Amino acid sequence: MSNVCEYSGKRPKTGHKIVRRGKAKREGGIGQNVTGITKRRWKPNLQTIRIIDENGRVRRVKVCARYIKAGKFQKAPRGTTGMRRAAAVAANAAK
Repeated sequence: MSNVCEYSGKRPKTGHKIVRRGKAKREGGIGQNVTGITKRRWKPNLQTIRIIDENGRVRRVKVCARYIKAGKFQKAPRGTTGMRRAAAVAANAAK
């Protein structure tokens, strides 16, 4: 399973964690020394949710939390398994 949002395309970002020792010059020390640099990843906050797509079908998608908060989807109600029921719910929501 990929770690990518299906709508925004957010994916893990890479970077470094830098470990330092010593007191900073601005705090009265003689300066800091880098003692270690480690690779790390920042993962997107992905959630798997059930939505009703544009065809009226219920499907599961991996979406980042920002898109869920923004309300860009119509979440499928619990217990909707058939397409007819999902289509009926979509029609009621459109009214």
